[in-house]
Amino acid sequence: MSQRKSHRSHWGLVLILVGSVFGALRDTVAADSSTTFAGEKTTWHGFDRYDFVMDEGSLAIQPFKVADDEKDGVKAPAKGQRRCIVVVPKTPAPGHPWSWQACYWNHEPQSEVELLRRGFHVAFITPDPDKTWDAWYAYLTETHGLSKKPAFIGMSRGGVNEYDWATANPDKVSCIYADNPAIRPEAFMKLGELTKHDVPLLSICGSLDFLLDQHTLAIENRYHQLGGRITVMIKEGAAHHPHSLRNPGPIADWIEKHVQPARGDRPDFADPTFTKSYYYGHESSYHDLKEEKTYAVSRGPGFTECYDRYDAMNNSQWGITGMAVVVPKTVAPGKPWVFRANRIGRNAEVVDLALLAKGFHIVAAPVVAQSGPVRQEWDAVYKRLTENGFSKKAVMEGAGTAAGEAYAWAIENPDKVSCIYGENPALHSLMSKTPPLENLAPLAKAGVPLLHVCGSLDPWLDDQTRVVERRYKELGGPITVIVKEGEGHYPLAPKDPKAVVDFITNAVN
Repeated sequence: MSQRKSHRSHWGLVLILVGSVFGALRDTVAADSSTTFAGEKTTWHGFDRYDFVMDEGSLAIQPFKVADDEKDGVKAPAKGQRRCIVVVPKTPAPGHPWSWQACYWNHEPQSEVELLRRGFHVAFITPDPDKTWDAWYAYLTETHGLSKKPAFIGMSRGGVNEYDWATANPDKVSCIYADNPAIRPEAFMKLGELTKHDVPLLSICGSLDFLLDQHTLAIENRYHQLGGRITVMIKEGAAHHPHSLRNPGPIADWIEKHVQPARGDRPDFADPTFTKSYYYGHESSYHDLKEEKTYAVSRGPGFTECYDRYDAMNNSQWGITGMAVVVPKTVAPGKPWVFRANRIGRNAEVVDLALLAKGFHIVAAPVVAQSGPVRQEWDAVYKRLTENGFSKKAVMEGAGTAAGEAYAWAIENPDKVSCIYGENPALHSLMSKTPPLENLAPLAKAGVPLLHVCGSLDPWLDDQTRVVERRYKELGGPITVIVKEGEGHYPLAPKDPKAVVDFITNAVN
């Protein structure tokens, strides 16, 4: 190649690279310019503030000059208009996240100010939600490029507003922080729409707030039943006011975490016909609020580990309904799992939580037939899970008479069982024609270890567990019985799960 041709090639490459760089810069500038707001600029707690007015009829939005005496606040709009505000961070965070203040602009604004420091925009429109709120959302997201899923902040009546709009637009909300909120019955009935769209909730309220019982706690109970993520902090000795926390860090941390899009990947076993929800403990803990000089009763995923749960529905490719699988954060080697004869309730079991932390999956067997458990359905669950890499030997678990069903399946499949754990068990079975209590030999022959945890006052102890213990030992099988002195049938699980977890982990290794 000649020197002249070489130079031409060199400069051609340079021009291409320069063009690419300027193209990237142009695209970046275009993306950034979409978040630039027109109109007169004022300040709000050290950040640039832009005010607008919206015509309620035409939904036209125009810049608005604020009165000098408004300062950081906002006055009521003229009839037929809505006041709108946007406050801009110094440096926008990736994705242009924003919080939507649902009422009472500039009241206890510390959380919004902290979010601004972290790169969030903050927006507001005067209440109540209607088509004007839809237009404001479109203006911010479509015209100015803010995130399609804002975080909501609502205090008191702001809770009414945020729940009204969010339950009507569940696909347009990332998360909701509600402070001593109220909620309308119509929105309460539609909370399931938020769980379907995986919208997490944070509720902060006073223990003496007049809205606590019939609003915050009702929302918490319902959302927990629906399988949604709700974190609650109840400030001891506080009433309806003051709202928020003096130190907004925990609130901003929670919002910052939950504006990120949820990961869409699913485990291999969970096809799109499985519905996803969450499984977590509901026990309360006590946290020091130094600035408030009190403590908070705290519970939910913000304070405990939260696990993904998948339920098989009627149209599952498995042809199985009524089963559920809870997935650990990190799967243990060999992919061990618990085949649970009882349904997985919303009040998480301490033993199952401890096993999840060890890397076990928790699988609830289907119980959907009118006649009770069906062995073929349990077989289908075992087959599908093991085909997806689960251990060939399941841990069988059951409480009360459900333990009898776990025994019945294990007796038919002793080579597929690592151990059996029963809580105050009764070895009755609808699955098997032969009572499990009369047919323990297959388990003993396979050397399957058994563990029963029973209350000393449980009515099943003597004629169930003690009989199993005597017969299994006579057959040469290993069995351990732990008796909780002074306790009856409830509580089923031990307070300290260590002995049970050690027994199960030893059995699967």
